[in-house]
Amino acid sequence: MKKAERKELKYPVGEFKMPKKISDKEIESSIKTITGFPSKLRKEMTKLNDDMLEYRHRPGGWTIRQLIHHCADSHINAYVRTKLAYTEKNPTVKPYDESAWANTGDAGEAPVEWSLMLLEGLHKRWTALLSELNEDDLERTYYHPEQKKEIKLKQLLVLYAWHCSHHLAHVQQAKKHKNKFK
Repeated sequence: MKKAERKELKYPVGEFKMPKKISDKEIESSIKTITGFPSKLRKEMTKLNDDMLEYRHRPGGWTIRQLIHHCADSHINAYVRTKLAYTEKNPTVKPYDESAWANTGDAGEAPVEWSLMLLEGLHKRWTALLSELNEDDLERTYYHPEQKKEIKLKQLLVLYAWHCSHHLAHVQQAKKHKNKFK
């Protein structure tokens, strides 16, 4: 497999690029994407049996089951970071090893329904919180010690809108390729 093909499988919606300036339109669009993500993900899960949940989106990539559980793990962390930055002055957040989390028993074997239900409730709360943030609130920051930088809430917002689209595309890709990748 060529390098370009591997990259396209890894980033089916393109690699994330932080905009230099984040417009009000991008903020609205990002909130809309985050709001609609759980229902779109649930729709992709209809008619999938346990064997299909083991399909991978690319060679060596995560299974559909791991992708669903990863989204729950990642979005919990993003919600907490949003809440911390909103309620504290530039808090330092705790990084986590997403690959290690994706390889725990609950991520590799647990029913995806658990994470789908979690995402539905979490995204309702997260959307409610995001919708109340004003322009000044969206400038609030948290410090990410691994990245060694401050991240604004509006940056987290566009990153996670991309994250939703990115992993939704991975699930669709895994379904399309069926059991092609190991």
